[in-house]
Amino acid sequence: MGQGQKGSSDKKEGKKKRDESPTSEDGKKCRACRFPLLVALLQLLLGVAVTAVAFLMLAISPSLLARETPHWAGIILCLVSILGFILYCVTYVPDERTSTQFIVKLLYFVLCMIGLVISVLVMAFAGHHHSQTSNFSCKQVGEDCVCMLDEKDPIARTFTYKGVSDCEVITGTLTLYFLIQILLNLAQALVCAVGVFIMWKHRYQTFFAGLQIGSPSTQHWQKV
Repeated sequence: MGQGQKGSSDKKEGKKKRDESPTSEDGKKCRACRFPLLVALLQLLLGVAVTAVAFLMLAISPSLLARETPHWAGIILCLVSILGFILYCVTYVPDERTSTQFIVKLLYFVLCMIGLVISVLVMAFAGHHHSQTSNFSCKQVGEDCVCMLDEKDPIARTFTYKGVSDCEVITGTLTLYFLIQILLNLAQALVCAVGVFIMWKHRYQTFFAGLQIGSPSTQHWQKV
């Protein structure tokens, strides 16, 4: 009878120590360390900045194309950051033993990859248009600004920017906005790459294993 009570008490004590293992304590004390909260915050700030600059560019002329005003890229990054904040609020469980945590982490990983690709595309478009506008020769035609790369070429392609009263806005302000977009999306791509790396590292390089050393009544847990 005494041995049965002792065995049950040993099991309860072992279970209690497993619950109080460094894994569970670390999960409670360092949630901010486990998930890159700073990454999500930077994604939100950069997404808002990219969107704001894109709408400022669109205010210059309504004839600017969607690839020249990448507000869509900033909005996507804002959505990714919101998902990151949701992931931070999900209760942390080691080894992804909850389906909610696994699904949100997978979505965040995929969306960070998409954000990385989109940021690279925006940099390519912004770099191309920055190169063009830096070499534009523009003249005022009514309420529009007509620009071309080579005035001496009679068959050179012309670019018409409607609603522009001063061509200096195209060759000066718009060119500056393209440069800002390159820098913002470069930072955005780096932040998304960091987010992808951290999520991959947490999934494949961090393992929580309980190593039992000694008698059943004494549990020693180590993180390997």
